[in-house]
Amino acid sequence: MRRPAPAVLIVAVLFVAMIGLSIWYLTRREPLVIQGEVQSRTFDMAARVDGRIGQIVVARSQDVSQGAPLIHIDNPELLAKERQSEAAQLVAEADLARVRAGFRAETIATRKAEVERAEADLTLAQKTFDRTRQLVVTHDSPQSQFDKDRAGLTLAERTLDQARLAYNEAVAGFTREDLNIALAKVESAKADVETLKALVDQMVVVAPADSQVFRIPVEDGEFVLPGVPLISLIDPKDMWVQFDLREDLLRGLRQGSKFDVRVPALGDRIVELEVRVIAAKGEYTGWRATRASGDFDLRTFEVRAYPTQPVPGLRPGMSVFTDWAERRA
Repeated sequence: MRRPAPAVLIVAVLFVAMIGLSIWYLTRREPLVIQGEVQSRTFDMAARVDGRIGQIVVARSQDVSQGAPLIHIDNPELLAKERQSEAAQLVAEADLARVRAGFRAETIATRKAEVERAEADLTLAQKTFDRTRQLVVTHDSPQSQFDKDRAGLTLAERTLDQARLAYNEAVAGFTREDLNIALAKVESAKADVETLKALVDQMVVVAPADSQVFRIPVEDGEFVLPGVPLISLIDPKDMWVQFDLREDLLRGLRQGSKFDVRVPALGDRIVELEVRVIAAKGEYTGWRATRASGDFDLRTFEVRAYPTQPVPGLRPGMSVFTDWAERRA
């Protein structure tokens, strides 16, 4: 029997290998790599008052505790306004104390003396008027003098009425309306002091929680306005991985689902994540048409997955990768 030539065998083997590779390539599972980004709770601290940066107490990557001072802002005008408001409060409180205490005995005696003097002036004016009236009847005094003395009598009567009212006011003390006005002035002054004190307290920016300094975009001596970001803090204990997934990739994914990812920055370390947040509504960005000719569009949903165990060295901004097709297999 004639044996096949070696060349024929080689061609046959190559042909079978090509057929096998083609079948493997056509039937193999296509990887679907999904990329996520590590994020953390962030505090962006802004100024509530204007002024110049007096001192930056901390440095980047420094750990700070809750309430620790971060940045001091200099604003001499605001400090002067605070002192002015405190002085105004003292004046209002002194006026309230005066109203509550009523008139002093010396003031009452003075008002009584003014009444007695007005009574004496009225007696004199009455006698002068009576004498002038008799002289006018006998034509021994001009009419102009009569009119002048009558006006003097009327003025003396009005002066006595005013003196008696002032004396009665001093004896009776201030009215309830006067007391309420004085109380309102004190409360208004206190409100001004509290408002300015709150603004003065904002001249020192403090950490709202235990965190780490991430970014300081200002420099010493720089003038800042209210609302201008001064420092950014992150909470290393509250980190998650954010994925933006198309809705066709959400099948089988729910809160509590777990899967593994690779972290290139940590030497392709495998980290297990647990899904805790799936956005309730898809965004209009990141969509793609299901068909080139139209049909409906696929939206993108935000998914947050948290590490099931602490991961040393994990930092915000790091990328993670996972084969989503393998997870669904």
